[in-house]
Amino acid sequence: MIRIYEITSNKTDYMELLLLGDEQEEMIMKYLDRGRLYVMKKDDTVCAVCVVTDEGDFTLELKNIAVAEQFQRQGLGRELILFIENRFAGAFRKLILGTGDSPLTVPFYEKCGFRKCGVIKNFFIDNYDHPIYEAGVQLCDMICFEKELSDNYGTDREVIAEIR
Repeated sequence: MIRIYEITSNKTDYMELLLLGDEQEEMIMKYLDRGRLYVMKKDDTVCAVCVVTDEGDFTLELKNIAVAEQFQRQGLGRELILFIENRFAGAFRKLILGTGDSPLTVPFYEKCGFRKCGVIKNFFIDNYDHPIYEAGVQLCDMICFEKELSDNYGTDREVIAEIR
């Protein structure tokens, strides 16, 4: 059974997995305290995490999403995004995110229903202390995505969700 929990304390306990989604701890620390951290567990094993932040104007940002390597390509990242969409629909109008221009992440977010809405030139060069590579490609620009959230769902759902 897969369950999703909101973590409200000791968030840095999940740093190792968060670093799969954002390679620099300093960058994670900029949003972790103000963000809401969700952990997906399969039985008692942590398999995925994500952090979302309220950016104002009814906009929620997906700052970090990471799936442990042994659980990748099983649809868990997509399920975690669907959980976030359902959890916050009604309270937020749109879900946004920024990612590297990578052949791994861009198609993933497009398959999840996000659409490209902008580019931040040289983001990874200007904001990280080392070059970031994904699928053999150095990340330079941040690709921005957005997705409208449905207001068909209620808010304040129970924080523990069971999936499958």
